[in-house]
Amino acid sequence: MPSVKVGLSRDDLVMRAGVVLLAGLLLVMVGLPLWSLLAKGFQDQDGRFVGLTNYVSYFSTPALFNSALNSLHVAAVSTVIVVPLAFLYAYALTRTVLPLRWLFQGISLIPIFAPSLLPGLALIYLFGTQGFFKALLGGGSIYGFDGIVIAQVFYCFPHATLILVTALATADARLYEAADALGASKLRVFFTVTLPGAKYGLISAALVVFTLVMTDFGIAKVIGGNFNVLATDVYKQVIGQQNFSMGAVVGMVLLAPAALAFVVDRLVQRKQVALLTARAVPLVPTPKPGRDFLATLFCTVVAIGILAILGMAIWGSLIKYWPYNLSLTLDNYDFAKVDANGWDSYWNSVEMAVGAAFFGTALTFTGAWLTEKTRGFYAMRSVVQLLAFLPMAVPGLVLGLGYIFFFNAPGNPLGFLYATMGILMVNTVAHFYTVGHLTATTALKQIDPEFESVSASLKVPIWRTFGRVTAPICLPSILDIAIYLFVNAMTTVSSVIFLYAPDTKLASVAAVNIEEAGTTAAAAALCVVIVLTSAAVKIVHLLADRFLLDRLQAWRRR
Repeated sequence: MPSVKVGLSRDDLVMRAGVVLLAGLLLVMVGLPLWSLLAKGFQDQDGRFVGLTNYVSYFSTPALFNSALNSLHVAAVSTVIVVPLAFLYAYALTRTVLPLRWLFQGISLIPIFAPSLLPGLALIYLFGTQGFFKALLGGGSIYGFDGIVIAQVFYCFPHATLILVTALATADARLYEAADALGASKLRVFFTVTLPGAKYGLISAALVVFTLVMTDFGIAKVIGGNFNVLATDVYKQVIGQQNFSMGAVVGMVLLAPAALAFVVDRLVQRKQVALLTARAVPLVPTPKPGRDFLATLFCTVVAIGILAILGMAIWGSLIKYWPYNLSLTLDNYDFAKVDANGWDSYWNSVEMAVGAAFFGTALTFTGAWLTEKTRGFYAMRSVVQLLAFLPMAVPGLVLGLGYIFFFNAPGNPLGFLYATMGILMVNTVAHFYTVGHLTATTALKQIDPEFESVSASLKVPIWRTFGRVTAPICLPSILDIAIYLFVNAMTTVSSVIFLYAPDTKLASVAAVNIEEAGTTAAAAALCVVIVLTSAAVKIVHLLADRFLLDRLQAWRRR
């Protein structure tokens, strides 16, 4: 009997068409802008091909090349400081009996809600030319290398802590029981059981911190002084000198270490194995007064440091005229006095963040669903996966610069987006796409494929199953993606610094401009407003998790 060839079902065709459309969208959002940036580095100001001339000029200019060395130096030192601090803090949260654990965990997340320039502004109030504790520097200056490192420690600490809390939370109590039975000392257990179990988390945390420091713009702009780094060099070449070709070259140099760190992280993650098996016994910390006291003391000191920087920024925003008139006022929150946009910049940020959250969440979750649930079509799905992971390795400044060259190119039919709120939303979603994609993929992998099989057998269209089954089951993850995009859209500086128009200026960008004009108090006030907005949205999210989703997801406990 001849074999019968079964064609693709209507659902399969719809899914494949969706994957092709997704690939096209990601190509426009990520791939083509980066290609335009790469091409610009081989052209002169008039668009003529000049080969490697721009790169030769860059590496033969000592001031520019030294910026790359400065960036590497700052990133390395910051990583060496942040990772051990975050590891000890995460260890205290997960492996000791810590009073008010929820409070310490919440305080550690505060820097996530702030633009990166906030710690720089706070340090100016503390140790600047007229700082509160200027005398402690012994004639030194906070502007430059030291200031950047201190501010980066504040900014990067929560990112490393989140990774390491996850790494340390998965531990098998049987390993520690066996070590105790064999009479191993606590120090030996730490180096032979605890550290090896968390090594992949430590490597990931180090690479994340290194990349964040290398690519951050806000801190170096505010407190860098004459200490140039790659991020500020890109800004100076593009905004200061209008040298787009050299800006593209510096952008590609900035991309290299970030991309390398991402590749190393991916290779390390492939070697990671499950630490918690079906027979594992979860490790529950037991009270030990000496250890618990030291852990509490350490967490208290770190928490005070975080609150001191945030508190200093808040106080500075409420002072009439630092340091001569320390009486309190709300005049610094009248942004119309220092910026033509006034409060409009803040409302622009809210509008952009809400738009990015809705558009980005719909795109990332639907895109992950298409990639995960489409049968066959391996080549196109692999292209989508590559484009979905690419933004993680691309600094915001580099992506923003690529958007200039691509969307502003003559003849581009998408040029109508340039200098609009739309391009800011698209850029923000593209910049933070990878984390949302990974979150959605993780949630979708937890759903039994039998749901789709049963739906297919009952002739239920797959998009109806998506709307009635898949999306409701994954609702907590969908909200997590939305909040992640909203907070990052409110706080981002580097990815949008090149793309705003006078009527679409964002609060984070306005804060940079206001600080650049010398009105530090107003810049601090705008940063405080961003922090309060981001924190308020996160609190609403937590309440929704606690009350609303607790009811909607009640079936999980049956």
